[in-house]
Amino acid sequence: MFRGIKIYINWKEHNPPHFHAQYGNQKVSIDINKIDVLRGEIPNKQLKMVLGWTALHQEELLENWELAKNNHELFDIEPLR
Repeated sequence: MFRGIKIYINWKEHNPPHFHAQYGNQKVSIDINKIDVLRGEIPNKQLKMVLGWTALHQEELLENWELAKNNHELFDIEPLR
């Protein structure tokens, strides 16, 4: 979680590799490889932060995606400061 944005990956998710971001009651799914919105929406300012954070941590997000697919514990990723 950073700047009021909750980031999470669900266990046993479907492809493409993605994660979810929630800001207030708005949610968005982000494609990790394309660094783009799959569905949903959050305010533009928060979306830009999430996409920038994704670019910085793309490799770690993909590693966590693989862990989640295999029911393993995920590791924390440095939040945006």
